[in-house]
Amino acid sequence: MNLAFKQVLSTRTFRLCERLSYQTFQTPITSRCLNIQHRSYCEDRTESRRLPQLMEFPPVVWPSIIKYMKNWMFSNFIIRPYFDQEFRLNEFIEASKHAVQVVSECLQKSDFTALEGLVEKDAIAALKNAVSKLSVTQRQLLAVDKEDIFYAFPYQVGVMFDESDKRWVEITMCYHVLKGLKQMQESGDLPPITIGVQSEFQDKIFILNYRFIREFTKGVEDSWWVNIVNHFQLQSLTKKSN
Repeated sequence: MNLAFKQVLSTRTFRLCERLSYQTFQTPITSRCLNIQHRSYCEDRTESRRLPQLMEFPPVVWPSIIKYMKNWMFSNFIIRPYFDQEFRLNEFIEASKHAVQVVSECLQKSDFTALEGLVEKDAIAALKNAVSKLSVTQRQLLAVDKEDIFYAFPYQVGVMFDESDKRWVEITMCYHVLKGLKQMQESGDLPPITIGVQSEFQDKIFILNYRFIREFTKGVEDSWWVNIVNHFQLQSLTKKSN
């Protein structure tokens, strides 16, 4: 799996990571004990189907028009002529979906050894700690089939330099995932356009933020790495803001 991933991305350029928040709910004690116990039980079951924060990273959900223009300029006028003449942002997006599938499946299996060479060491340590705190149900929510991604966009493309003339390209990606979309398409049962506001799809929609990075210093052979990984649901963000 590690080799297959590097074969897909070694000729391109990427890195990434993502986050979510987890809240506990306190029910005031009253004389209606039976109602309190029932409500707490329902809340526990609801929370078990949601993912807590994996890494500290501001959640990205929608694209920015200003950043879209900057991303286009960086890709076509800086990265391609000065860093990688074969770089194409659209090709990167498609290849990154494979990376998401590989990384997310490793997280679901708690196979952190397989992430070595794909994800930065500090990020692996943070993810290992976060995943160890998840329930079995929550861990099952981590795995993502790339065919279940129905919307993907680069939120930010950046170029970094340091005093020693080292240089990197960093790309933050956002993916919208509908669990089971692949099976729905195969059976001809396509989801409605309004899936985002229909309650029956809320627990199946996930937002992923991954950040990819690659060094382009002259004379250095590098491939894309992931340094940020976050999976979350919109209702969790809404609950946090409230």
